[in-house]
Amino acid sequence: QVQLQESGPGLVKPSQTLSLTCTVSGDSITTDDYYWSWIRQPPGKGLEWIGYINYSGITYISPSLKCRTSISWDTSKNQFTLQLSSVTPEDTAVYYCARSSRRPPPTIVALRSHYDYWGQGTQVTVSS
Repeated sequence: QVQLQESGPGLVKPSQTLSLTCTVSGDSITTDDYYWSWIRQPPGKGLEWIGYINYSGITYISPSLKCRTSISWDTSKNQFTLQLSSVTPEDTAVYYCARSSRRPPPTIVALRSHYDYWGQGTQVTVSS
């Protein structure tokens, strides 16, 4: 079975850069026609789609986060990463990586049913 696992710091100070890694097992992020997304859920809010990298290395970032967000990959480790700069307390959320067979709609709200595999999520708190 395909498995995804998020890793990274649980606490980040304001103005710093958040860096998270999603490690994928059971599938190659470059071989099959899949989209690999980062999604987050702030406290008391719904799922927010951040962006994706697809099987060809093409990335797309939500317009609301594009100016300070990048997604990249390390194909030798079958990993893709999220970097979110200049973080504020508003970036506090549970962060997920997930796979979908179709291109995620470029909307703020992420639909859980669009993705066939999810990581378990990792809590990230932005605080001084």
